[in-house]
Amino acid sequence: MNLIEVRNVRKYYGGRDDAVLDGTSLELHPGERVGLIGPNGCGKSTLLKIIAGVLEPDGGEIQVHPGTVVGYLEQAPTFAPGRTVYGEAHSALAPLLAIQHESEEVARRLAETADGAESEAEHQRLAKRFDFLQQELHRHDAYELDHKVEAVLDGLDFPPETYDQPADSLSGGEINRLVLAKLLLSDPDVLLLDEPSNHLDIETTEWLENFLLGHRAAMIIVSHDRWFLDRVTTHTFELFHGTVDRYSGNFSSYWTQKQERVLVQRRTWEKQREEIVKMEDFIRRNHYGEKHGQAEDRRKKLERIERVAPPREIAPPPLFFPEPTRSGDIVLRIENLTKSYDRTLFENLSFDILRGQRWGILGPNGCGKTTLLRCILGEETPDSGEVILGQETKIGYFDQHLATLDPEMEVADTVRPPHREMDLPRRRDHLARFGIIGEDVFKKVGMLSGGERCRVALARLAILEPNLLILDEPTNHLDLWARASLERVLREFLGTVLFISHDRYFVNQVADRLMIVEPGRFRVIDGNYSTYEMLCASGSVGEIALKARQTIPMKSNSRKAPNTRGIVKPSANDAYVARGKNKDASTKLGRLDGKNRGGVSVQRGRSGAAAERFNAILQSQGPTGEDYGNLPETMPWDSKRKVPLPEKTPVERSVTSPASADSLETKSTKRKRKYPYRKVGEVEADIAVQETRIDEIHRLLTKPEILRNGSRVQDLQMELESVQLLLAQLYEHWEESVELNW
Repeated sequence: MNLIEVRNVRKYYGGRDDAVLDGTSLELHPGERVGLIGPNGCGKSTLLKIIAGVLEPDGGEIQVHPGTVVGYLEQAPTFAPGRTVYGEAHSALAPLLAIQHESEEVARRLAETADGAESEAEHQRLAKRFDFLQQELHRHDAYELDHKVEAVLDGLDFPPETYDQPADSLSGGEINRLVLAKLLLSDPDVLLLDEPSNHLDIETTEWLENFLLGHRAAMIIVSHDRWFLDRVTTHTFELFHGTVDRYSGNFSSYWTQKQERVLVQRRTWEKQREEIVKMEDFIRRNHYGEKHGQAEDRRKKLERIERVAPPREIAPPPLFFPEPTRSGDIVLRIENLTKSYDRTLFENLSFDILRGQRWGILGPNGCGKTTLLRCILGEETPDSGEVILGQETKIGYFDQHLATLDPEMEVADTVRPPHREMDLPRRRDHLARFGIIGEDVFKKVGMLSGGERCRVALARLAILEPNLLILDEPTNHLDLWARASLERVLREFLGTVLFISHDRYFVNQVADRLMIVEPGRFRVIDGNYSTYEMLCASGSVGEIALKARQTIPMKSNSRKAPNTRGIVKPSANDAYVARGKNKDASTKLGRLDGKNRGGVSVQRGRSGAAAERFNAILQSQGPTGEDYGNLPETMPWDSKRKVPLPEKTPVERSVTSPASADSLETKSTKRKRKYPYRKVGEVEADIAVQETRIDEIHRLLTKPEILRNGSRVQDLQMELESVQLLLAQLYEHWEESVELNW
């Protein structure tokens, strides 16, 4: 059964000769959660509006199964005057409330029905109606409506104190969240969601993911949040050049299948092109010669050939950042930084960012992430503390509101570098690398779309040639392919990156360190978002402050350089320690068991199989505390990227207290055992088992049926990381056994 069927829909806008939708067809079946993706401007929102009945198509037809209720997420809603947040959300339940009232009325009339033939017939009719109404109430779970409203509002970050706030006084982001709450409460059979995760922080987005996963409705979701699509969707529709291609699986499965499909299409198209070129050449050379009969036969054959369409390939903008000048080893130093408004955002915050590192900052809305960046840039004055830039550090800043762009300036003039001359052809070449081509370079910035303005801002950033990129939500308005290109160039960038983003997929691809902003504390994770999720799932995220600072001499007028090179022993002022209620070693994820292995605080907690394996790996580590008093004179060096290599440490480290640091000052010259005694053969047997498992996982990840199952792929990737980490420990254990077992 098809809930919705779209057949050959066409839609034109304005004076455009080409259709936005050109013969678009698709089917939506019960229980399917479909991700609708495509480049910016391809017509995704238009298609949703046509399905919802907001727009009329210029051709084709839309068929909705009888009795199917379609819910559409409005982008510009209007609220009834004087209605509160709670009242507006509760109004979405009006149909269910009507059923409740009718059910109560029918029950009352049943109780009053008198005896007699006519009364018996009326009694049966009322009984049937009452049964039907009760079935409807049961189907929609309409017995605790007030609790349902409160649960949805709480999940979308509306605390109880906002329930009585007038709905028309909300901000833009709050209005969108309230409209989403109304749509979820209305419980339709089909949900049409256009960018549902906009204006949501990561915690709220995760709540929405879980809500949608437990919802019975079929869905078509337009979103640029690839992590969200991976978790929620079961199928993917690609809208490109006005038509739709269907793929099984979530976004990651689509991405793999798309590459395979394009490869096959390109080979088929190129092979046919070669055959056509050979035939045309033969016809041209022999049309009037002795082989004119063969030439005529091939000409007729050529006319009958069914031409293969070119590969359906979506080309991403190439993007480009020039090689930056070398900065000092410490690019940025924050010392005891404090900032408050009506509440304290951060207090005595201290950390260092080294050259070549890529830091991502995560946290809920309003926790002070952007304020921290503005303090670093000098646009905000901290209450106390100091921001020190390393020698030769040159900052390039991307503002999420694109305030650095003049809407009245032509695009070509926007990327004119301030420090050197660059003629128009070279500026156009530079803009073309960011997908701005043709007459668009002569448009006013204010006339461009959001995605185009974002790419112009990135082009302007690249022309300034910074070696420290500070990016505030750089993926806003970018489509999926532009985001993939941005991830690639940031990974290849030889400078340093500090960014804020709610795009978990982007964070996972770019960051090698995360700063997690939580109430009353900051936490640093050595790794990407997958590492952080794995730690949370395994219960290994303890009460952690910022890691011990890596201190390297830096030349600065405001700070005297230390006398020694390398990493010095941390002091009490070298990190921001959790304060207030969070001072005890407990979190909402669980309670520490009091043990610390290899710098990782281990927690016990329920988790999946992969998380349990990872927790077992962490627990298998011996004590691996770093010796801060006996380090090499020079930093480890990455000759390819020309930056200091990161420390080889576990994914998250606690701050070393002064007492424990002092105990590390004396280092024995004789090697001591790090792992329990085991025979070499036993360790080798375990290594063979883990290597076999890695080969098996790699083999499974090549199977199409596995790649189409996004959750299975994620489980295998998580298990692969766990096994690889365990294998590294076993190799080290084997070396120790070979050396000391004699």
